[in-house]
Amino acid sequence: MKLLAALATLLVLVSAEKVRYDNYRVYRLTPKDYKAVEALKQLEDAGIAEYSFWTSVVGVGAAADVMVAPAEFDELEEMVAGLDIDSTVMIENVQTLIDNEGFRPASRAGVFDFDSYHTVEEYNDFLRSLVVRFPSTVTLIQAGWSYEGRPILGVKVSFSPANANNGIFLESNMHAREWIAGAVNAYILNELLTSHDPAVRHLAETHDWYIFPIANPDGYVFSYTSTRMWRKTRVPYSMLGITCFGADPNRNWPFRWNTGGSSSLACSDTYMGPSPWSEPSTRGLGEFISTIAPSLVGYISIHSYSQMLLLPYGHTSAQLDNYNETYAIGVSAARSLARRYGTQYTIGNIPELLYVASGSSMDWVKGNFGTPIAYTYELRDTGRFGFLLPAEQIRPTGEETLDSLVTIFEEYDKIRNAN
Repeated sequence: MKLLAALATLLVLVSAEKVRYDNYRVYRLTPKDYKAVEALKQLEDAGIAEYSFWTSVVGVGAAADVMVAPAEFDELEEMVAGLDIDSTVMIENVQTLIDNEGFRPASRAGVFDFDSYHTVEEYNDFLRSLVVRFPSTVTLIQAGWSYEGRPILGVKVSFSPANANNGIFLESNMHAREWIAGAVNAYILNELLTSHDPAVRHLAETHDWYIFPIANPDGYVFSYTSTRMWRKTRVPYSMLGITCFGADPNRNWPFRWNTGGSSSLACSDTYMGPSPWSEPSTRGLGEFISTIAPSLVGYISIHSYSQMLLLPYGHTSAQLDNYNETYAIGVSAARSLARRYGTQYTIGNIPELLYVASGSSMDWVKGNFGTPIAYTYELRDTGRFGFLLPAEQIRPTGEETLDSLVTIFEEYDKIRNAN
């Protein structure tokens, strides 16, 4: 009965016209023993709407960030007091951050910039506008349709036919609520076309680029218009007579699918879906990638938050394939990223730094096609704003991320040329 009540609460939450998060807090909880870890894991796995885990429970000494509804403060604090858990309030009022995040001013509709967060229609119009501005360089791509009938749009940027076997793929906003990811991806795209920096020009003009800023448009629209903290797609699934919406699109790819770090519960934020590529958006993107995969030297998946550069794979902590090579490149990239603003990143594979997480896009590309350079960025910050990074940080985050991308492919070219 408790599970059914939780699912019913979640259904009300995701069906609301516009969810507010007044006085919701984000707690950082650090379990100090295995009993505390298990208690937090049970709470996370239950998928209760009033406890939204922004970062997952990993183990003893590893912090997890959880957004808690005001009505549950006493219950949470009672649990913390009864277990060996360190607790800190990271965000006192989530709605305050949402209100100050940087939505698109209505007075400037139709102008795409990097000082506010945009609608999916504005992203798509931006991509279309690039085809008009740079007709010999930019081609519009559609990688299928979402469940709700939205196009999965991206662009190909190519300065020379000589780059046909030197492709780099960038995707972002696989998770709907990670708005900074799509904004940074669009910023990078714009710089590849317009920057006068010699290092950026060299990177841009020696590769073909495939860039998809919004990989999960249904989820993004829902996050933008209704439930800001929405993570998944919007495909409906039934469980125990309750309709839950969406699967986690970064647990839905057909490589080591359902081998750890995903949930079989349809209402969970990490629901893997009933089968690989069950989500039209992941299937469409994957089918397009399959057509160009032999030409790719790099695959970059952009997420937030935690300031990490993640290497394959998510299903195991074993250091597979060219781990040592890409780790060394990642260390150099992190140094480059830190030069402008001092932003510090850590480098390692997914279970080393976070947790087991199978069925990701990066792992599918690396595991299926052996693409030599494959990374996932977890962008700013480390928890002060979490998923609600103010729009004023779009440009600096984009600048430092592009700095690191330049280094990644400079270092890779050195290794490739030496061989």
